[in-house]
Amino acid sequence: MAEYMTKQQAAEIVAAERFRRGITWRELAEEIGRPLVWTIAALQGQHPLTDEEAGTIGRLLELDEAVVEALEKQPYRGTLDGGAPSDPTIYRLYEVVSVYGPAIKEAIHEEFGDGIMSAINFELDVARRPHPDGDRVVITLDGKFLDYRW
Repeated sequence: MAEYMTKQQAAEIVAAERFRRGITWRELAEEIGRPLVWTIAALQGQHPLTDEEAGTIGRLLELDEAVVEALEKQPYRGTLDGGAPSDPTIYRLYEVVSVYGPAIKEAIHEEFGDGIMSAINFELDVARRPHPDGDRVVITLDGKFLDYRW
């Protein structure tokens, strides 16, 4: 029987083994047939992998059984500390939502009515767009509209 391992411990091992072997996130995503950002989030502990997906990652990265098992566990999603993130890239996304979140909310309500964008029935993509002033990061959040029903 495999020893117990948390998703966070498994994520650290996956990151180290991926780096050691020179395997990209995109290659891992293609091997399991999942979107790039979803795969990265899953391998960082934010989503459970199926038995088949975890097995594929385990074989590619030569992971122990305990790590593969941890990849299949149900996660605690999001951050547990509740504070503002300190990583500059993540903080800028936090800043974008802090500044533009209320305007985005108003635009959603005006266009769709009273409801929310699903983060479960959801797709996310990150792309590069060339620009004369420097390449642009394009983040697409594509979630199903869920209306509030009273």
